[in-house]
Amino acid sequence: MKLSVIIPFWKYKIFLDDCLNSLTLSNYQDFETILVLDQVEEDIEDLIETYQKKLDLKVIQSEKHGVAAARNIGLQNASGDYVYFLDSDDYVLEDTFELFVDAMKNAPGKDIYAGTRKRTWYKRINFLEQDNEGKLEKLDNIYNKKRDNFDKNFDAADVDENKKMVLLNLLLQSKNFSGISVLGHMYRTEFLKQYHIVFDESMTYYIDQPFNVEMVNHNPQIEECKNAYYIKRRHTDPYNTPALNGEDTDQRFVELASSYQSSLEKAESTLTKRVLEWQLCKYISSTLIVRMKRSNNPKWKGIVYSSLQPLVAQMDEDAYKKFGAYRRKCIELMKADDQAGMIKHVTKRLAKKRLKRLLKKRKMVEIYKVLYVHKYMKKPVSKNVILFESFFGKNYSDSPKYIYEYLAKNYPGKYEFVWALNNDTKLPYGGKKVKRFSKEYAYYLATAKYLVFNGRQPLWYRKREGQVFLETWHGTPLKKLVFDQEEVMAASPKYKMQVYQQREKWDYLVSANKFSTETFKRCFMYDKEILDYGYPRNDILYYDNKDEIAINLKKKLRIPLDKKTILYAPTWRDDQSYDVGKYKFELALDLARLKEEFGDEYVLLLRTHYFIADKIDVTGLEGFVYNLSDYDDIAEIYLISDICITDYSSVFFDFANLRRPILFYTYDLEKYRDQLRGFYISIEDDVPGPLLLTNDDVVEAIKNIDQITEEYQEKYDIFYDRFCTYDDGKASERIVKRVFGE
Repeated sequence: MKLSVIIPFWKYKIFLDDCLNSLTLSNYQDFETILVLDQVEEDIEDLIETYQKKLDLKVIQSEKHGVAAARNIGLQNASGDYVYFLDSDDYVLEDTFELFVDAMKNAPGKDIYAGTRKRTWYKRINFLEQDNEGKLEKLDNIYNKKRDNFDKNFDAADVDENKKMVLLNLLLQSKNFSGISVLGHMYRTEFLKQYHIVFDESMTYYIDQPFNVEMVNHNPQIEECKNAYYIKRRHTDPYNTPALNGEDTDQRFVELASSYQSSLEKAESTLTKRVLEWQLCKYISSTLIVRMKRSNNPKWKGIVYSSLQPLVAQMDEDAYKKFGAYRRKCIELMKADDQAGMIKHVTKRLAKKRLKRLLKKRKMVEIYKVLYVHKYMKKPVSKNVILFESFFGKNYSDSPKYIYEYLAKNYPGKYEFVWALNNDTKLPYGGKKVKRFSKEYAYYLATAKYLVFNGRQPLWYRKREGQVFLETWHGTPLKKLVFDQEEVMAASPKYKMQVYQQREKWDYLVSANKFSTETFKRCFMYDKEILDYGYPRNDILYYDNKDEIAINLKKKLRIPLDKKTILYAPTWRDDQSYDVGKYKFELALDLARLKEEFGDEYVLLLRTHYFIADKIDVTGLEGFVYNLSDYDDIAEIYLISDICITDYSSVFFDFANLRRPILFYTYDLEKYRDQLRGFYISIEDDVPGPLLLTNDDVVEAIKNIDQITEEYQEKYDIFYDRFCTYDDGKASERIVKRVFGE
């Protein structure tokens, strides 16, 4: 059974590579791939050359623009028994085609073999590493529920089973009208040609709906193949690589209405029309009305509403009588052209849902958010209040600490200092502590004139006129950040969109070197003022009394003064987490062996990243391993460290200010570099120390630390000149003068 896979391509080469690669890995290979190039501006010759060697690949240039025209060209050139439409930013699994062909053998001659779409944020290799079994089972449950409700919703008990399956798979497989799609199904080529079923080339965004209605009209025979998954990849960067259905254009909003109108006109049965009306009503009562209430984009109340309202006005009551009371009223208000009534209606609904969620979760922070918006935001901004936050309130440290201490020492009594701090640290200089996400935190977030953070602010923070936001960030980046990342494995899949919105509220961004300045501009898409002043957190590394500070800290931590110290500071792994911001960590460094080898001469200071949730068990290693993961300020730990061992943490950029030896224990380098994050610099060529892949390597390196220091001296000097030249102990002073006008 020969298949034809039709792929329109316009832009985003990196997605196309993943798409074509998935085809080369298919268990079933009797298919042709028809790649239709839609006025492509990127250079993809190398990609085409690569995959023409691996696939039966036909490449066709389209003189017209648009997915509809490209798919039609693909149909004209298809020689397979069945066609499969595959978007260039999506992919299939190894067994997808194999499962379809098995279904064709078991139930031959069907016009449609219906698969299932699964949405993901990840490229293929990362998708396969996710635990998807439960998610795919959930898809089956959703489908079965739709099937059970079909007769009830459409009075269709007497409709034959094949017709039900056609409607469920072609017009009801998505939540509403906008999501109706041809993707994931095998269509019999001769059936399409026999009835001249093609895509409407006058449309750009909603071409699948009329196509599937045409299919329904001709009573196709269908076989379900629900385990044959089509992987629909969402775009994590809506600003630089937006998906077609995410483009914010008037045409897209107007076309939704025209696609519905066209689909309705094509529908030849009352049941098909009812299904289309049902799907549009769901779109209005779930998507449109909420966007009208919440979105700042005027198009939802304007062009979207005005395009759809006349269509709703034509509906009779049968179109929505089976809906619940809330949805029915949504449609009735829109029929009456009562936009204000719709917004009032959804406001009540959302308020009830929020109250229910508050009572269920019993999370006071939700109440504090309400107070923040409706009470504290109305209070005046306090001109001399400064709110500090470091590492999401986990400790008193980093650049906010040193800015705070500089202000407190040099301008006593002028400012009211407030720290968002969740531990029991006693603040010097009379600073006030509030718990992060407490009622007091919400108050100061709304009323403090100055906010000094080293990480991202809460998503619900709304910057007020008169507030000044100083973002110090928290390190020179080795790992790619935000818009420089191809794939977002850590944090929320909406990370890029969230950071874009958050960084708009920053007035100043601190940089420690020229490299960081250029990187921050690009990775944050940041066009406001960058302070090329060095990091305040590194000021301590240049204090005249830093040796005295080190001795006192050793005494405080009860570290023997006659022993040298090794700092081990690993970072987290993006793909190993319990929850957002809570990462697993399995210790790969053999601490017991290090104790055996070096216990007489050294002690080891363990400092895990603040995102790591696991508590490392050092039982039996007392007197050698000092777990300082909860110690507030790592800059102070640097002062007592003779050697630093890290992996991909940015700590080595700061530690290099001391010109002491640095070792890199990079046991999972290939995966971390090539799959999870990627690096800004060549870790093989640019870092000022050796890459160590095994515990044996680490032991040998420590034994020969003097030799390594000499061997890497030239590379260390180059590294220092590139990344450490702004730091001189006066960064806090420079920032205070610029931001606070002192």
